Amino acid sequence: MQLEPEQISRIIRSQIKYYQNAIEQTETGTVTMVGDGIARAAGLDNCMAGELVQFDSGTYGMAQNLEENSVSIVLLGDDSGIKEGGTIRRTGKVVSVPVGDALIGRVVNALGQPIDDKGPIDAADYRAIESPAPGILDRQPVKQPLQTGIKAIDSMIPIGRGQRELIIGDR
Repeated sequence: MQLEPEQISRIIRSQIKYYQNAIEQTETGTVTMVGDGIARAAGLDNCMAGELVQFDSGTYGMAQNLEENSVSIVLLGDDSGIKEGGTIRRTGKVVSVPVGDALIGRVVNALGQPIDDKGPIDAADYRAIESPAPGILDRQPVKQPLQTGIKAIDSMIPIGRGQRELIIGDR
């Protein structure tokens, strides 16, 4: 089957008319050091504090220490596939996790991804993990003790249920 010049012209015009520019720009960097759950990368000049970054192995990390020529990253997964000289890319998103009733009874990892084989979490809302804590006056007061079951600890150190403020008490 041979196409006529008019048909070819019509096809080209149609392709041009419905063409969508699919260019995606991503800032990438190079891993300069890996060890003890921390990685350091160069080339991520516009990285935000707390930003989710992804290594070429698929492992995610969270940018923590932003310096002039490098970024320190806390690894949020297995570091065995991350090598010096490897590629790392910004995601443009701050690390956030799902919140709400959909999480009740679920087991999740540090990124809020389910690891309990019960399927995906259908959360209506997400919250950044590096968000400010509620003020003292907005918190529920500690009204009952938390018993550890160890008599020496329970008798010497009052631990309040629901708050960290009484874990090491002075009472």
